[in-house]
This record gives sequence, C-alpha cells and structure tokens, in this order.
Amino acid sequence: MSVGVISLALIVAGIVLIVVGAVRARGPYQRYVALKEQDANVARYEAWRGGIRSDSKTGASVAMQVLRRQAQVGVAVVIAGVVCIVLGFVVR
Repeated sequence: MSVGVISLALIVAGIVLIVVGAVRARGPYQRYVALKEQDANVARYEAWRGGIRSDSKTGASVAMQVLRRQAQVGVAVVIAGVVCIVLGFVVR
C-alpha cells in the first residue's frame, strides 16, 4: 500500500472514532449532569432544612460514578480519533 492510502485510511478512521466517541459520551454526560444538579438541589434543601447530610454512598452517587466513567471512555475514543487524524497527516 502506498503512503497516501495509509494516510487517508488513518484520517477516515480518526473521523469515525471522533463521531463514535462523541455519540458514546454525550448521553452518559447529559445524565451525569442532570444527576449532579439533582444532588446539589437535595443538598441545598437539606442545608436549608437544617438536616445533616450523610456522606455514605447512595444509588445516585454510584450512578454518577458509572456515568462519569462511561463519558470518560467516550472522550478517550475521541482522543484516539484525533491521534489517528494527526498520524494521518504526519505519515504523508
């Protein structure tokens, strides 16, 4: 294979990885932000009420950890796509 074909393949693969990673990270990130806002709202309410908030793990905190990790994996796929594109231009 010629260098031009390899370069083009890397660039196309990079674009595909960026799209897949962005789609993969978008949903979990949106749900993570919504849960985080809801958690902050509960914290404000409990502070207003004068109650003491427990620092133990809740279902929402575990869900936020899972969603954050899923979003991080999506971002890693996007970064891999950017690296492929850069390599595609360097190989030329």
